Amino acid sequence: MIAANATYHVPVLLKESVDGLDIQPDGVYIDVTYGGGGHSHEILRRLGPEGRLYAFDQDEDAEQNIDHDDKRLVFVRSNFRYVKQWMRYYGEEHIDGLLADLGVSSHHFDEASRGFSLRTDAPLDMRMNQRATLTAADVVNNYSEEQIATIMHLYGELRNARQVAAALVSQRQQRPISTTGQLLQATERLFAREREKKEAAKMFQALRIEVNHEMEALQQMLSSACQLLRPGGRLSIITYHSLEDRMVKNVMRTGNVEGRAEQDFFGHVNAPMQPLTGKPIVPSAEEQEQNPRSRSAKLRIGVKR
Repeated sequence: MIAANATYHVPVLLKESVDGLDIQPDGVYIDVTYGGGGHSHEILRRLGPEGRLYAFDQDEDAEQNIDHDDKRLVFVRSNFRYVKQWMRYYGEEHIDGLLADLGVSSHHFDEASRGFSLRTDAPLDMRMNQRATLTAADVVNNYSEEQIATIMHLYGELRNARQVAAALVSQRQQRPISTTGQLLQATERLFAREREKKEAAKMFQALRIEVNHEMEALQQMLSSACQLLRPGGRLSIITYHSLEDRMVKNVMRTGNVEGRAEQDFFGHVNAPMQPLTGKPIVPSAEEQEQNPRSRSAKLRIGVKR
């Protein structure tokens, strides 16, 4: 049996998200965000000897948490946007459930050299897949002011996105912005003191989403999941910001990320998914206290019609 690495990543909404999959002992499941293996461990605990679990993670650090002795588990080092192609490779036409714990793992925040955290001065990297070439430093130093403003507005939802972009362009004209500390220094005057940390976190979020193409990858993964799920199969998705949550909610209601309801000749909505959670499930006060990362988490569960 695989042993979850709690020091790598503390799983959020563990019981609720795996309960949402309604595990069948002989079913085929996918955990597209393996990380420290916490959710996968719980799925495997409920699977029988004939069940299978495919675990995806693009970060090579996550592969160190795999127990290769469990033959029910197949680790796929890849971005989850390619989940349909990998299932075709492994001969799986349909799956019984897919789980995703989106966002950044505890490990990424704690590993200072990766540049995800505001707490330490580190290279401005933010790549989840270290084989990728684009870094946050590339975005900050090479994108146009208009491009940076768009990213800060769309992915960070910053009201002063244009001012942030202008400050970064002004700073890089003096010297390249190569560390998280330099990034914060260039923009600190733009964030109100009482909201400085929260606004800076939004700036980091925007850069991380751009570097890792997170929105495009999520859209592709959700679309593939709807196609792969057999009738009665479940989606269990944990999100951490409104952009992700909106996409997931739309898919579970209409089958597409735009939330565009398609109707038949008689006006009936043709939606491949049915949401099982009206309002999203959020962590208990106790879990939020023990795991601060969980405070912004929302879980949505859907079933294939």
